[in-house]
Amino acid sequence: MTVLNNRAKFAGLASITLAATTAAVLFASQAAFATATPGDNGTVKVHDSTTPVTDHQNDPQDVCQFYLDGFGFDGAQSVTWYIDSWPPTGNKTEVLNGSLTMDANGDGYTANQSLPNGHYKLFWNFAGENGAAKQKVFWVKCPGAEPTPTSTTPDGTPTGTPTTPAPNCTCASTPPTTPPPTTPPAPPTQTPPVPAAPAPVAVTGSLPVTG
Repeated sequence: MTVLNNRAKFAGLASITLAATTAAVLFASQAAFATATPGDNGTVKVHDSTTPVTDHQNDPQDVCQFYLDGFGFDGAQSVTWYIDSWPPTGNKTEVLNGSLTMDANGDGYTANQSLPNGHYKLFWNFAGENGAAKQKVFWVKCPGAEPTPTSTTPDGTPTGTPTTPAPNCTCASTPPTTPPPTTPPAPPTQTPPVPAAPAPVAVTGSLPVTG
């Protein structure tokens, strides 16, 4: 009876030891795989230059001077990025690019960047990514400047900056002048009519008639 109990105890201890060893090997294998194969974890944001690097919640749509802030990636992961001008103000041409290596915690950020006012799209590529690049769209809106829109054809080819046609005007080149007032002519001088001589009156009396 004692021998059977000892064998049962030995078998139980062996099973526990085997299970613990298997779990340790499995955990070590998973850790090694995670280190050897970077994943798609991590987040990138476009921060205004006044936003602290540690502020992972702030993600403005409108910026002036800005920088790219990545965090939560794999340690020492290599990153390449580029920014395209984007409709409605751009034509999908590349305007900025760069690269950086994340620190041991998987965090990293660029220097401050500047672009003309307009709409843009960020593409963030990294070593070991399994899907598409991480992407962000944003507006650059600096005070006192206006974006220069560029119209495009359906295939994306820029057609140049639209111009505003000159207004059609048929008005006189110089305003008309008012003619000086004229003095009305003097009325003609009229000579008063001469009264007609009175008709002769017959003379009567006793004067002798002489011949």
